[in-house]
Amino acid sequence: MPVLPVLPRDGKEPAPVQAYQAIRDAIVRVELEPGQRLSENDLASQMGVSRTPVREALARLRDEQLVRVVPQLGTFVSRISVAAVGDAQFIREALECAAVRLSAERAGPSDHELLEELMVAQERTRADGDLDAFYHLDDSFHHALCDLSRHPTVWTISQRAKSHLNRIRRLSLEVPTYLPEMVDEHRRVVDAVVAQDPDAAELALRYHLRQVLRELPHLREQRPDYFEQAELV
Repeated sequence: MPVLPVLPRDGKEPAPVQAYQAIRDAIVRVELEPGQRLSENDLASQMGVSRTPVREALARLRDEQLVRVVPQLGTFVSRISVAAVGDAQFIREALECAAVRLSAERAGPSDHELLEELMVAQERTRADGDLDAFYHLDDSFHHALCDLSRHPTVWTISQRAKSHLNRIRRLSLEVPTYLPEMVDEHRRVVDAVVAQDPDAAELALRYHLRQVLRELPHLREQRPDYFEQAELV
């Protein structure tokens, strides 16, 4: 059964950009599994495009280390690199914790309302057990915290570094306690921002970001084939 959508032909975005986003999303959701061989023909057929935009998308994903090209064998979804996850976590924590301090100082009533609306939506996903919806709301929440610092580039840079980390985030959502705990931790961050307490906001966010990795040892044990083998010794 295809895992990729047929791409719209509305001309709003170039086909290579759409193909890149669709393939990247499937890799992050682990619908295209680590180690899986990718066929340009198959991907193009699923998305209803020619091979050219697929080839361009795969080149971009190779630069992000989400796919790798093995001479004479083909293109494969990269296995998760624990080292890359650690690097991404370091970058994310440094940037987002600095940003949330400014957000706590600069956010006004309308900004607080936005954060509360995001929390209401997250509570709804907790009640529904909607993992995909929460994953996107989680991104929206952290994006908002970065933007409220008045330094929107923080989110862009953080996103570029998070390819391998995002797969850990998505896999962790399958742990029954993960989603409720993430929502509770988000609530503590929001409360600190609304209280205009930069120290408490940074402390709450730093704790939250570090907790994201707590399932990593279990994931490596349960799915060793998803990870780079050299890192499992």
